[in-house]
Amino acid sequence: MKTTTHTLANGLRTILIDTKAFPSLTVLLLVGAGSRYENSNNNGVAHFFEHMAFKGSKKYPNSFTITSTVESLGGVFNAYTSKDHTGYWIKATAEHFATMVDVIADMVQRPLLEKQEIEREKGVIVEEINLYEDTPYRRVNEVFEMLLYPDSPLGYDIAGSKETVRSFNHETFTSYIDTLYHPKNAALVVAGGMNASQKYEALIDEKFGAWENGKKAGFEKVHEKQSKPQIVLKYKKTEQAHFCLGFRAFSFFDDRRHGLSVLSTMLGGGMSSPLFIEVRERRGLCYYISTSKELYHDVGNIVTQAGITNNVDKVKEAIEVILKEHKKITKGQFKKEDLAKAKELIKGRLLLSLEDSFNTASFFGTQIIRGEREESIEKYIRDIEATTGDQIIAVAQELFVPSRLNFAMIGPFHEKKVFEEHLVL
Repeated sequence: MKTTTHTLANGLRTILIDTKAFPSLTVLLLVGAGSRYENSNNNGVAHFFEHMAFKGSKKYPNSFTITSTVESLGGVFNAYTSKDHTGYWIKATAEHFATMVDVIADMVQRPLLEKQEIEREKGVIVEEINLYEDTPYRRVNEVFEMLLYPDSPLGYDIAGSKETVRSFNHETFTSYIDTLYHPKNAALVVAGGMNASQKYEALIDEKFGAWENGKKAGFEKVHEKQSKPQIVLKYKKTEQAHFCLGFRAFSFFDDRRHGLSVLSTMLGGGMSSPLFIEVRERRGLCYYISTSKELYHDVGNIVTQAGITNNVDKVKEAIEVILKEHKKITKGQFKKEDLAKAKELIKGRLLLSLEDSFNTASFFGTQIIRGEREESIEKYIRDIEATTGDQIIAVAQELFVPSRLNFAMIGPFHEKKVFEEHLVL
């Protein structure tokens, strides 16, 4: 794998990654724009604009033109919005690179934002919000972060609310674009089996070189204040109780971030993890359960999510078992083999994921656009392998305490007190 970096005169950072694999490419444009840059009036605009970019641009005037152009290449495309960045990507064979980069460049730099398309898309996004409300295993993670960051845009729903979405107009989008959609606040990544004769950098400069800069808006940093466990219940008639049980952690700048990756994998990172074995296999309380981490510029969290049998006693039992496994880690009650297995699982899943050019592009591009410490795949693996058992214990002892514990659940329950007494470490 060969990586080449280049910065255009206007500040757009580019990364070319030749995987020396199949002659197919992913072109991924990342912009440092997401819901944490929003306010209560325009919450949802980052996600809404992601949709509007596909509704027509100067050269590709409607969604049909865009989709038919990409599909005529045999390609696939999509986009996503997160809390701190937005990504637009196309995947096709390497011979079509010029068209791929042209489509993305035009969509993002010259969107039409026609009034009738905005009004039509409001209905689409409202239905998307309805879909999320009807998908509790997805929605519960958003409820969990609303609990963690209640007074910050970091706790906002990425899709916004039905009220904010319905209020948007042309100026909402142009104002938002002016503050965040700039080349210095973006990165373009091309990953895959490259054609040695293709003039990648020249074509990128041709399509993005005239993109003008502006003044980037900042985001509101989170100020965490918590002295005891917090709980939120969202009542909904469901067939399962979906919950997130987690702890406040630290940012992606923290030197302990790799230790946190290993810790979360040791707890619930696979079908042989203690939480999967204890909660699902031995007690039959759930279908799914896993542990993961989410780190941001200033804060972070480690969380276990599960869909539990819709019964108060079963939910309480699951909470007790999950916290018991957390407590074991703080006491160093794990084997060397458990630590080694977690490291190999992280390493193996990363390397397997990199067989997909999109994941390769995302691995490198996300670090740049989020302002993380940039590291190669080899360095990342070395840091994971260097994590010690003592480091895991130290992180667990600091994080797994009552003043960092949070619990969010969606299900047919009203009374917090029923579950509060079981949130004990």
